Amino acid sequence: MFLGDVVGRAGRRAVAEALPRLRADWRLDFVVVNGENATGGMGLSGDHARLLLDAGADCVTLGDHAFDQKDMLQFIEGEPRVLCPANYAKAAPGRGHRVFSDARGRRVLVAQALGQVFMKRPFSDPFSAMDGVLRTHPLGGAVQASIVEMHCEATSEKMGMGHFCDGRASLVVGTHTHVPTADSQILPGGTGYLTDAGMCGDYDSVIGMDKAEPLRRFVTGMGKARFTPAMGEVTLSGVVVDTDDRTGRATAIRMIRQGGRLEQAAP
Repeated sequence: MFLGDVVGRAGRRAVAEALPRLRADWRLDFVVVNGENATGGMGLSGDHARLLLDAGADCVTLGDHAFDQKDMLQFIEGEPRVLCPANYAKAAPGRGHRVFSDARGRRVLVAQALGQVFMKRPFSDPFSAMDGVLRTHPLGGAVQASIVEMHCEATSEKMGMGHFCDGRASLVVGTHTHVPTADSQILPGGTGYLTDAGMCGDYDSVIGMDKAEPLRRFVTGMGKARFTPAMGEVTLSGVVVDTDDRTGRATAIRMIRQGGRLEQAAP
């Protein structure tokens, strides 16, 4: 299972309360959670990373706000279950990919890259970064499953990464926009794909933030206060993928909407 961007205190609480039950009820072997907005909506602190891991995440990924919380610079060096993007600044701490063992002992690769289109800073080429990782961790060989997260703004760039990795990854999933898409599918080469997993946050908001300040800025062009995460009922949003033990390719993919305003039936 992959859960989209956790936003603020409400998102952290929802994951902490729901994830242990979901792991048990759905017999999940491996869980990845994007946590880069879990601390005040901007970045992830070490304490909040521990909370997500203790709740049942096997791996927590970051994003363009990876080091907005300064203690993450040190924390990530000692916590291999937290990943930053593979194509972040070369001097940044942490790693952009790692191989884990799932609940049944299978080797699972998790890798993350940042996109370049419409992003505020120029990151290096995500396609070259993922190509190198996937070449050295062939699906059905070195690893039994692999998850590639594309953290970026443009849906076209996410789709491009999906097709680029088709047949070489079990799942390619997009994050960053906080808006879930309805295009879960298995690509021709056997890779599960979803353009954006959405967010684990309050959808009665503007991408997870309390509505007042974003609306003020849209209407007047002027800011008055800082953005603060919305604190209403949270929807957990993401995707579940089943994989073939021999080939690592996806055999089924289902979107997740649990609780809050977007709830749908369990997979």
